[in-house]
Amino acid sequence: MSGSLWLKPPGEGDTLPAIPRPRREEVPKAPEPPETEKASDTEKASDTEKASDTEKAPDTEKAPEKGKAPDTGKGPDVPPAPDPLDALAERLDGFVAAAVHPDEVAALLESDGMTDDHIRLTYGRADSFALAEDLYARVERRHPAPAPPPAGPWHGGLANCLLRGLVFALPGLAYVLAAPLLAGEQGRFGLPGGTVPLLAGAVTGWVWNQALSHRAYTWLGLGDRPAAARALLTGAPPGALAGTGVALAVAAPGEAPAAVFAAGQSLYLAAATALLVLGRERALFGALVPLAGAVPAFRWDLPDPLRIGLLLASLTATAVLAARVLRPGLRRTAAGRGGPPRTASLPYGLFGLGSGLLVLHAGTGTTPVSGAGAVVALTLSMGPAEWLLHRFRDGALARLRTLTTAREFRRAATGTLVLCLGGYLAVLTALLLAVTQVWPGAPRPTPPDLLALLLVGTALWLGLLLQAFGAVLGAATVCLLAAVAQTALPAAGPAATGGAAAVLAVLTCVLLVRPTAHRV
Repeated sequence: MSGSLWLKPPGEGDTLPAIPRPRREEVPKAPEPPETEKASDTEKASDTEKASDTEKAPDTEKAPEKGKAPDTGKGPDVPPAPDPLDALAERLDGFVAAAVHPDEVAALLESDGMTDDHIRLTYGRADSFALAEDLYARVERRHPAPAPPPAGPWHGGLANCLLRGLVFALPGLAYVLAAPLLAGEQGRFGLPGGTVPLLAGAVTGWVWNQALSHRAYTWLGLGDRPAAARALLTGAPPGALAGTGVALAVAAPGEAPAAVFAAGQSLYLAAATALLVLGRERALFGALVPLAGAVPAFRWDLPDPLRIGLLLASLTATAVLAARVLRPGLRRTAAGRGGPPRTASLPYGLFGLGSGLLVLHAGTGTTPVSGAGAVVALTLSMGPAEWLLHRFRDGALARLRTLTTAREFRRAATGTLVLCLGGYLAVLTALLLAVTQVWPGAPRPTPPDLLALLLVGTALWLGLLLQAFGAVLGAATVCLLAAVAQTALPAAGPAATGGAAAVLAVLTCVLLVRPTAHRV
């Protein structure tokens, strides 16, 4: 359930335009008259004094020669000299048209090395700021249009997210296959036997792998895929050992089969995390195909060797695929340089703990089947939830490019948020109804169960949204407090979840409707 970081890679060609300056053209010197026509200054002065008034007056009575224009005495018409500022405005038209303030133009002029002396001599303006204001006033505003969306975002992106939701839910069939193998005496805390070690191992794996995913995604955001593989290769085995150790530590006498299953569960979580982070969803789906053998187990009893064989086949395939994709992490150059601090991944692990506990509490409905149906619906909904997170992100970026005021952006972002959240809750409701229809003998969910599920779904989706924007500490704190309150007082479950959903909604409206939250 880790959110995308949407780190924008550096674009190509985002350099400032060069400013070609007009060169000074030297005025050609007039050819000197021949020596015979040169006259001294004294001779010119004497000729001037001897000239009479009638000789000075122009001969206006002469008719112009045929085919020639009349001589007005003013000389030929000379076109006015071009304004160098017009030429500069033409060269910088694209940049100045997209500028939102004259200071952007002034920064460009200064970065090109234009000094105030050069500006005064060439353009007749006092400094770069005065020249920038004139350029800004001459050029009409033409902000660039929003970039068109990538081809097929509503189909390709949705299919990939639905596939991820499916691979999140398919491991649940492993519990159907292993249920007869784990059956035993009555467990603790009113739960079936073996439930405590299974839950302890699963929660440990969620916490560890959520933090590990964040660290690997950070390396991917930095463009260093080998370092991401190295981080997963280094962190996945300790996570599997931690989940196994916790499950063995809390296992009671008679729960050894459950502890063994929890060890396999921890190994699967570590391998699946590596495959999902590195974008190998299809490979993971293929490794989970043997678990489809659990479908007949809903109606017929399967032999134990077949159950064990299907479980081992899926687990082995997942581990082998993960080992193959992590081979680049074995290279010496895959260590990376520096890298993100490990403490930065801790809040993501805490969010995994809080959200995981909320999902587990959602599984304790009024009936065991309705509770299991809620967990299946929540797990399947993680694919559409991720897709809707991307839709909110893309919609906010599009509004950021087209709207001109912060008030308009807040209104548009709020509307997009409501639509995406409403769409997710509608999908979650439809999934719950579909699960209860295909589940043999499942009763219809009651209104309290449906309300509790929608509150959990609201808290999870808003928490994932805040996590995707980096506000993970607040989301983790709210989810953890709700989970602790629900654990201490199960009767206050809907109130605690509803309070968490309300607080997360307020945090989302405060943080994510601001334009600055979406700038990359």
